[in-house]
Amino acid sequence: MRKLTAALLSVLLVFALVGCTTSQSSSENNSGSADSDNKKEEKGGEKILLLNNGNEPTSFDPPIGFDSVSWNALNNLMEGLTRLDKDDQPQAATAEDWKVSDDGKTYTFTIRENAKWSNGDPVTAEDFEYALKRLADPNTASPAAFLANFIEGAKEFNEGTGSADDMKVKAVDEKTLEVTLVAPQNYFLSVISNPAFFPVHKATVEENKDWATEADTFVGNGPFKLTKWEHSSEFEFKKNENYWDAENVKLDGVHWAMIDDTNTEYQMFKTGELHQSDVPADLSEQLFEEGKAQVEDQSGTYFYRFNVNMEPFQNENIRKAFALSVDQQKIVDFVTKNKEKAAHAFVGPGFKDPAGGDFRDVGGELVSPDAAKAKELLEKGMKEEGYDTLPKVTMTYNTSDTHKQIAETMQQMFKETLGVDVELANMEWNVFSDEQKAGKLQFSRSSFLADYADPINFMENFQTGHSMNRTGWSNAEFDKLIQDAKAESNEEKRFEMLHQAEEILFEEMPIFPIHYYNQVYLEADNVEGIVRHPVGYLELKWADLK
Repeated sequence: MRKLTAALLSVLLVFALVGCTTSQSSSENNSGSADSDNKKEEKGGEKILLLNNGNEPTSFDPPIGFDSVSWNALNNLMEGLTRLDKDDQPQAATAEDWKVSDDGKTYTFTIRENAKWSNGDPVTAEDFEYALKRLADPNTASPAAFLANFIEGAKEFNEGTGSADDMKVKAVDEKTLEVTLVAPQNYFLSVISNPAFFPVHKATVEENKDWATEADTFVGNGPFKLTKWEHSSEFEFKKNENYWDAENVKLDGVHWAMIDDTNTEYQMFKTGELHQSDVPADLSEQLFEEGKAQVEDQSGTYFYRFNVNMEPFQNENIRKAFALSVDQQKIVDFVTKNKEKAAHAFVGPGFKDPAGGDFRDVGGELVSPDAAKAKELLEKGMKEEGYDTLPKVTMTYNTSDTHKQIAETMQQMFKETLGVDVELANMEWNVFSDEQKAGKLQFSRSSFLADYADPINFMENFQTGHSMNRTGWSNAEFDKLIQDAKAESNEEKRFEMLHQAEEILFEEMPIFPIHYYNQVYLEADNVEGIVRHPVGYLELKWADLK
């Protein structure tokens, strides 16, 4: 997942004005230009797009599958009230239109008469009411529940101080949904394109708690339907004939592999087994020079988390020592080599402030490599804790050749700068995700991809107890700044609050960044129409094979 260009600046500005934690015929040369007509013929002449998901999806249940290994697929199996279009703007989707109250807080959506589930049942306003309350329900334990806090009563319901009845989401009739926000939000229509806000088929969910775990029980309302799922191996989509806009869906289906090694993926691309591939680091220079590698914008940050509840990272100076030992520029220049921008803060570039400046440029660099300072801070921290020897440090990442290479490079940096031997551990994605969420990892790899186009979406993740925090870190002043910013209508004041919050985050350093994401990929010549949103997900609705 995931170098933002000037184009992204304008895209994100428009997002905020409108109102949004990631791949063949047999070409013999190493540039890997692919022609997949042979694969189409093997599929009986159907247009079957061949993609790689990397890992097993966490879940296709919308409030649970809140991660990059679930979203891209889920975004094409289901659909919310709005969908981001080819220009990254929210447009009518399952809702054909909406009205907004004069105070900007209440949205009244009209669900399409011809919106249907993959089983043929009509999609109703009640399905949406049920789904949005289920997102906020503490019993669902959704890591995306915080996104519902835009809605009046959702936060209280999730925290146990309110009920579902107090959450201002109401099915007025079968096709009319009313949603009332805590405060006007210019980007709300983009927020609800996020998979966390997708409806669910109420009867199916209530009848079978495991409905989203197998192809034969899954019910969706998107352009495609799930027809096969061999766990940890592959899954398949077919065009959903019940989708309201099925006539504009050109593909007959999508086959998804699960390959977590970039070199293997690339070889499959070269032999026509995939229509797309990531770019292997050792071939990136050649592929860029040949014009084969394509680059698109993506808003997000690759970073590492410290667990402040585990030794030795309860100590702020020791955390800073490790952070200042890492040279981000060397990692993007010599390890990933995909034209990423080295990250020296958390919020990525691309967000315009009221004065027209970029949030990142205004905020500046908040952490940069400094070997001398790192050694000094480590010595100071060890003295504060009474350590003669630093406790064992294990750095964990989820299985991927790129994550491994980055971790090994950082391991060497810690050894050269601090004289510390750091052990490495890798875990398969779902195990890694569960362990990190449970606070069991001492020092671990992470990523954040923006859910909606505003810098507060980056910063809100580190509030006390937030489901996306996963560090144990807590700071009351930081929390207040985020909450005040959410309620602040003066944009100049709001952006200043967010800058102050980010400064606090890096003063205490529960995390440190590596690079900002972009989207670098290889694509077969006969593929058209795939949309990759800088803030959002993969769109296959308009994809085609020529």
